[in-house]
Amino acid sequence: MSENWKVGKEEKKGIRKEIEHCILIAVIDEKHTENQVLEYLEELRFLAETAGAVADKLFTQKLDHPNVKTYVGSGKLDEIKDYIESHEEISLAIFDDDLTGKQTSFLEEYLKVKIVDRSSLILDIFAERAQTAQAKSQVELAQMQYLLPRLRGLWTHLERQRGGIGMRGPGEMEIETDRRIVRDKIAMLKKKLEKIDQQSQTQRKNRGELIRVALVGYTNVGKSTLMNVLSKSEVFAENKLFATLDTTVRKVVWESTPFLLSDTVGFIRKLPHHLVESFKSTLDEVRESDILVHVVDLSHPQHEDQIHTVQNTLKDMEAADKTTLMVLNKLDRYRELNFDSYLEKDVKEEIEVGIKENYQNQFGHEVLLLSAQTKENLDDLREILYKMILEEYEKRFPFQTQSW
Repeated sequence: MSENWKVGKEEKKGIRKEIEHCILIAVIDEKHTENQVLEYLEELRFLAETAGAVADKLFTQKLDHPNVKTYVGSGKLDEIKDYIESHEEISLAIFDDDLTGKQTSFLEEYLKVKIVDRSSLILDIFAERAQTAQAKSQVELAQMQYLLPRLRGLWTHLERQRGGIGMRGPGEMEIETDRRIVRDKIAMLKKKLEKIDQQSQTQRKNRGELIRVALVGYTNVGKSTLMNVLSKSEVFAENKLFATLDTTVRKVVWESTPFLLSDTVGFIRKLPHHLVESFKSTLDEVRESDILVHVVDLSHPQHEDQIHTVQNTLKDMEAADKTTLMVLNKLDRYRELNFDSYLEKDVKEEIEVGIKENYQNQFGHEVLLLSAQTKENLDDLREILYKMILEEYEKRFPFQTQSW
């Protein structure tokens, strides 16, 4: 993984170009089962692939909590070291939890490979996929805030050291200079994002009194595909994590009734706190929306955990009480994975009705099973969503007929 954290067109960043071979490491603690951790590692494998790395082997160890110095126990660490030494192509070790600067330093010295934790991997992917000036600044701010407490003075400066009389105190160490450069960069990026945020607020105000519908959900559940189907627009959609970073807003008109439809960045388990803070103005699209369409990948084995991750993130954003439609997407894929070809049609329908009723009772939202890819039940989605939009307009303009 590149140690150049600068985000911009002139310099590429992160794991890319040459495919790197890596190993994935996680601890099975008392809060998680072995199956859960293995599923989390599969997600981490997908993250690594999105960043441009191939995971050759998974390592897990049962511990009450990660070791404060080595993350895993000494015996497991020796096993990992032996594997790395016997496989010269391994150049990277990715850990499923955040590491401290002390842990990273020790592990790099002991294993002789690059050490990356989950947050830095996610930040790297965001840096690679950022397209607009706003997204680039948001990612760079998150990277700097993540990096500040982990500066170790073991590598060159992020940028050329500022020169000049009075710019460096007597006896100031290199790491202190690095910290000062990073703090100055953070302050500069915050000011830049404040201006962008003001511009974004003005843009949102200029959209008038239209009802806003936001697509939310875990990453890679099909939000962008659904956005394309509903708005008949071309939004980038790919079977990779975080294919969409910048919020895309489209004006859609159904039966002479207009509304705004936005596709937002996907949530993920252990989403870095700094990233959520940095993407405040982007996530304001969710906060200021009138209706949320919570898209779920029904075919994913851990889709219930993903639902709870999204629900908790929405609570943190103070957006959990909004009018919500839950769309259980990828119904075609779910059938392929779970239904036997000899299963009777009425039995399949009964199972699907049971799934729908279960989630309606559990979360109190309207629920719809859908396949955005094959467009199955798409007309039902339009009908339900159109009714919800009209109800929101009636709340907003109870005593007048709105003319567009």
